[in-house]
Amino acid sequence: MGKRESRPWIVSDELWSLIEPLLPKPGPKLVEGRPRVPDRQALCGILFVLHTGIQWEYLPQELGFGSGMTCWRRLAAWNEAGVWDELHLVLLKKLRAAKKLDWSRAVIDSSHVRAARPGPKSGPSPVGRARPGSRHHVLTDGQGIPLAVSLTGGNRNDVTQLLPLLDKVPAVAGVVGRPRRRPDALLADRGYDHDKYRRLLWARGVRPVIAERGQPHGSGLGIFRYVVERTIAWLHGFRRLRIRWERRDDIHEAFLGLATCLITHRHVQRLS
Repeated sequence: MGKRESRPWIVSDELWSLIEPLLPKPGPKLVEGRPRVPDRQALCGILFVLHTGIQWEYLPQELGFGSGMTCWRRLAAWNEAGVWDELHLVLLKKLRAAKKLDWSRAVIDSSHVRAARPGPKSGPSPVGRARPGSRHHVLTDGQGIPLAVSLTGGNRNDVTQLLPLLDKVPAVAGVVGRPRRRPDALLADRGYDHDKYRRLLWARGVRPVIAERGQPHGSGLGIFRYVVERTIAWLHGFRRLRIRWERRDDIHEAFLGLATCLITHRHVQRLS
């Protein structure tokens, strides 16, 4: 994915040109006070928290990104307005127009993260029921480009999120013809082994390629499934996503959606 940037929280002109048109227009100020922190600076503050994992109240004021509470409010408002979903779709369209999306197969997996503060979409850990956690569910194309992500409690079975995650893939245009949102096949490990879901995948026109329980290892799916594990590792490269610090699930989902956009944007950058 290229060399790590020295200050990855600084928003480039190219990325800002994609984000700015999607941001909701601020309403009129009702009371006099300090001037509004520009959206681009607030986004830099949000990215600083996402990359470093620092607590909102400790966001350094000398950076000029505004207070942690200002950035928090801006993140919540933009997530509620669906900014990250729209940005993700814009990026996927660019990749499809360049014929860089691999629809021949999609790959699904999940990862457990500890929840420091129990809240909605958190639950007992499968390895220690006294420790609450959440799950990041990820669906990628054949190259590891994220198509959809979601958040659930740590005690939710992987297979229950197979269809919701597949249905969450947006309709991606970018070439002549109908937008596409279904892969030809879906690859998954033994955690998704269930005949009911195989039938439901076939009904959606998707061929299930799922490892079976009770069978010896060495199914050969690993040479294709590693891409989703790599994408999950990229997501957890953002320190704020390694542990769920937010009690509110929508704020953690906002970070998850923003990180998904950043990973997809890296693939777009490779086009040039």
